[in-house]
Amino acid sequence: MIPVLVLLVSLVVQTTWGATTVPITNHWSGGFQGEACIPITKELNGWKAHLLFSEDVDSLEVWAATATKVTPREFVLVNKDYNSVEHVGDKLCFTFLGHGTGDIVPTTTIYIEGMDDAGGVTSAPGVTQAPVVTSPPNTGGGTSNKDYGAALGKSILFYDAQRSGKLPANNPIPWRGDSAVNDCVPGGWYDAGDHVKFGLPMASTSTVLLWSLVRFQDGYEKAGQLDMMYDMIKWPLDYFLKAWNPQSKELVVQVGDGGADHSFWGRPEDMTMARPCQTVSSSNKGSDIAAETAAALAAGSIAFKTKGDTAYSSQLLAAAESLYAFAKANRGIFSGATQFYGSSGDKDEMCEASAWLYRATKNNQYLDDAKTFVEDAWAWALSWDDKKVACQEILYEETQNSHYKDAVVGFLEGWMPSGGITYTPCGLAWRDKWGANRYAGNTAFVALLAAEAGINTAKYRQWAVEQINYILGDNHHDGGCYSFQIGYGSKYPRQPHHRGASCPDRPAPCGQEQLSAPGPSPQTLTGALVGGPEANDNYQDVRTDYVLNEVATDYNSGFHGALAGIVHLQATNNFPATNNKCPCAGK
Repeated sequence: MIPVLVLLVSLVVQTTWGATTVPITNHWSGGFQGEACIPITKELNGWKAHLLFSEDVDSLEVWAATATKVTPREFVLVNKDYNSVEHVGDKLCFTFLGHGTGDIVPTTTIYIEGMDDAGGVTSAPGVTQAPVVTSPPNTGGGTSNKDYGAALGKSILFYDAQRSGKLPANNPIPWRGDSAVNDCVPGGWYDAGDHVKFGLPMASTSTVLLWSLVRFQDGYEKAGQLDMMYDMIKWPLDYFLKAWNPQSKELVVQVGDGGADHSFWGRPEDMTMARPCQTVSSSNKGSDIAAETAAALAAGSIAFKTKGDTAYSSQLLAAAESLYAFAKANRGIFSGATQFYGSSGDKDEMCEASAWLYRATKNNQYLDDAKTFVEDAWAWALSWDDKKVACQEILYEETQNSHYKDAVVGFLEGWMPSGGITYTPCGLAWRDKWGANRYAGNTAFVALLAAEAGINTAKYRQWAVEQINYILGDNHHDGGCYSFQIGYGSKYPRQPHHRGASCPDRPAPCGQEQLSAPGPSPQTLTGALVGGPEANDNYQDVRTDYVLNEVATDYNSGFHGALAGIVHLQATNNFPATNNKCPCAGK
């Protein structure tokens, strides 16, 4: 009689709170699969859902929540960090697997505590309720002809192709081998088509990528790329841990000499030149790089805590806190990479580091620090050098202070068609000839983050998706449907300005002649985003053109994050209608 009583009680609760029917999409002997999709009717910052079954269920697998069995027919689901905030008009959608006896297909419903209760929103235990912000509208209804999940997986492969050091057994890039294993700090990423490890762009890139993992984890899940993303992003995090010595208070911020490196055209596996180290310390300032590295480590601690790797998360957080304290006590810009990555200041990095440390620890001192470092100015672009808008966005998300929101809006409105920025004939927001796709992708990522925070949601989602659509083929280059991401679709760059990809399979020699060799590069640099077109949409796929055909870790970062954000929109049925000027009919 007890199961029947439990079911009756559950049915009463459903009626009281307003439940959503959950379809069972697949079933077999011993298990079944369901697809929950709950319309959000109130602002939530932390949620607890009840999943109710008409038959006994032994266990449940849910990747989007932590599940606890209450009775054989009821499970309580509590949000993960990355999906705690849900806005009115959104849909909370996720897949789960149930395990039981026999081939069962239980009638299944779900409700979220307090969402339909007149008393207001109920937060999950231990979650602080944020102030209610303007409700973003549902922006679903669009239909896509792009495979954003595939593009996301390819971008991960590009970062794997940039690995330095002894490669792991699961290395997915067959033409890459061990390289620079005797560096003062082995590992990390080569910066671009060369073989220097520059600390500022590596840390900036990692922070953006980790932000996308923390905020849009469901996008990685839906794309089937979550494990690969964690594997990829751990590579630079491990490098940062080795580069920072909290006892001597020294941080290695560069390995390799830019001049010597750029005079060598060949494989990283074949390098023989000296690879000097540059460090920052109390006597050799570099708080810009130190703070940005601390930001990446703090964001990494959140991402790996969500994954359940608490030991690694704690290691990252301890390094982030000590490195931030060092940066705060030793302010000054690193001058050792001025010719290649000259920093314009450190306030934005200090702000970003303190903001991420606040997110990781909830220590109000970090929030107070971020408020002192944040700048009112509108950024020219989000880049390896300028993170003003990133810090403004985080502070708005954490405080709901309209002052920060106004700064984010000011930045993004400058990128809209009415904002004065140049647009190519086919609709790319074109900021600069050096990495035009990079800047558009970075801003698309910011726009998707702002939309999730309830800022001009419909407008910014549509704009962001249209920018990524241009990059993936909604343009007229080469007759149309040309992807600026290598390996996506059938038309894409074949001659990126990248040494390793230009070399034939070993043991064939590779030298300067490969730079100007005709035809496609022998290796496909899958997933890399090239710099992109000129302001008139013109583009030439020529290896020697390092302006339009450069690739770099920071070029992919915002584009990569935007892809995860767009798959998140698909996963939650919020993909917007788009109107690209030069649409491509195929994928």
